[in-house]
Amino acid sequence: MTLKRDMGLGGLVFYGTGTILGAGIFVVIGEVMGEAGPAAPLAYALAGLVAVFTALSFAEISARVPTAAGAIDYVEAGFGDRAALPAIVGWLLILANIVSGATITTGFVSYLSSFVELPGWMATLGLLALVGFVAVAGIKQAAWFMTATTALGLITLLAVLWLARDGLFAWPGLLRDGTVWEGAGSAAFTGILAGAFLAIYSFIGFGDMAQTAEELKRPKRNLPRGIVVTILIVFAFYLLIATALGGLGDIDGIAQADAPLVYAATRGGEFPALPLALASLLVIVNGALTQIVAASRLLMDLGRDGRGGVPGKAGEVSDTTNTPVFATLAVLAVVLILALFVPLGTLASGTSLVILMVFAMVNAALWRLKRKTQPEDVPNLWVSVPLIGLVLCVLTIVGQVLLWTTGGS
Repeated sequence: MTLKRDMGLGGLVFYGTGTILGAGIFVVIGEVMGEAGPAAPLAYALAGLVAVFTALSFAEISARVPTAAGAIDYVEAGFGDRAALPAIVGWLLILANIVSGATITTGFVSYLSSFVELPGWMATLGLLALVGFVAVAGIKQAAWFMTATTALGLITLLAVLWLARDGLFAWPGLLRDGTVWEGAGSAAFTGILAGAFLAIYSFIGFGDMAQTAEELKRPKRNLPRGIVVTILIVFAFYLLIATALGGLGDIDGIAQADAPLVYAATRGGEFPALPLALASLLVIVNGALTQIVAASRLLMDLGRDGRGGVPGKAGEVSDTTNTPVFATLAVLAVVLILALFVPLGTLASGTSLVILMVFAMVNAALWRLKRKTQPEDVPNLWVSVPLIGLVLCVLTIVGQVLLWTTGGS
């Protein structure tokens, strides 16, 4: 059985926007605020600079190689099967999506605990049972769920911006008077770098979008357009939300809150917390679902191609649901273990490091391909775009390693 092309451009944009926003702004914003403080908008801007160049590379190379394997086949197209690079990329991507799914699951439990007393293990099991059911049911059902929850998420973020508008208007003044640069000198810069590295996690969803190629209508046209539109939408929301929260002044409270966005928006008592918390939970569920779907599709691709030591069973697609059921269940099992036993910050930073390695290799693959040929039916970026993306990814990895080794994060 093959995957079914049920998703259009609109569904792809909602799919991408939902997974990026659900993984990033709802879950990781508190961790970024804890590192960068009121300079969080600068951390997101720096992370966005790294992500935008790589997103453009994905937009072109996904049109050149429109397959569910995503970066696996991109690297193979650029380098061949040299040193088993495609299989290595496949395992890195599967790891990144699984760890990201665990990150989002941990964030869900944290949000839920802000208004419901429920054992963490029970909330974790309940969430993964829900997303597992939707993921197995089929991409069309998943896309409808993602569209609805993404629309709700965008409304929720607009509500947060309105309720935190005082911070949004106050932040430029904090920048002018130097308040943003807390921790004089290099300490402020170190905090921004550490925050930016965590914020990289907030942009990983466009790689997941590329993996819908075999379930997308007109992929050579819709994938590049969907990736570009999505990255513009989420970048704008990240900057606005981080600016609003950075201008509120209660950085410690936001960073330590179980539900940072809900805390920031309702701290003045102007609006009840429950509606925002419920809406946030649905968006976070969306983010978890997309990570499960992406990881299972990657595992399926390795299984059906016999690469990376993955058993052929993982490559099978159900005759009933047209989805890789075995691969989905295997992914869910690993996500469950990580979500139960590994802290949120560790999961997010680990995902960022792994995904940056993949991004670097995808940029390098496109650079090599562009030097050989330029098909007329795909977007044509300047050859410097993937090269700049590669350099930025490598510099970010080196910067984080230096922070770790010097105790800066």
